[in-house]
Amino acid sequence: MPASPRIALIHALRDSMVPIWDAFGSEWPEADTFNLLDDSLSADLAKEGSLTQGIVDRFVTLGRYAQQTSAGGGATRAILFTCSAFGPAIEAVKRDLDIPVLTPNEAAFDDALSAGTRVGLIVTFPPSEDALATELKALALSKGVDLELTTAVADGALSALQAGDGDSHDSLIGEVTSDLGEVDCIVLGQFSMARAAPDLSPRVNVPVITTPASAVARLRTLLEA
Repeated sequence: MPASPRIALIHALRDSMVPIWDAFGSEWPEADTFNLLDDSLSADLAKEGSLTQGIVDRFVTLGRYAQQTSAGGGATRAILFTCSAFGPAIEAVKRDLDIPVLTPNEAAFDDALSAGTRVGLIVTFPPSEDALATELKALALSKGVDLELTTAVADGALSALQAGDGDSHDSLIGEVTSDLGEVDCIVLGQFSMARAAPDLSPRVNVPVITTPASAVARLRTLLEA
């Protein structure tokens, strides 16, 4: 295994890019990452209202392109998608390719189920709520975990972030934690939300799990094994 494995990061939101760059920078700076962005995917999903076959096909195309990309003799060893509302499309990429392909949330969800059975999940992109809840419930079922899941949408937070108002984004996420009730951990369900964790953690008495940190740890385990 090369000392610096080549990893493709595929994004459907510009706001997801900096959080995963920061996570790699702090947790695994030696990794050789590159980026593919198609921010029309999130806009098209919002317009369609559901995941269409056309969107799934676009994900498969992105995955194939990412796998074929190489430099200096190093082939792409893994792909991480940072877009949380596209689980079935990413699963299609997993079936299509023969390298590790990670959804944004699978590592964080494993960490959450290790923390306890009562999980609070917060999102800022409304289409992610049902998609992530379904993914987490399926994982819990496969592990035989009797999951108690509570979800909340921080309305307006993503718009605030995209307008450059990060403080309002973080504050709106903090406000909805009271809607979760008693939980064993809180998962910030989108990469763009990771920036809120440092302010949120001191305000709650349970672990706050971010998807970028969990994803980088999982990739490092997979590729350095």
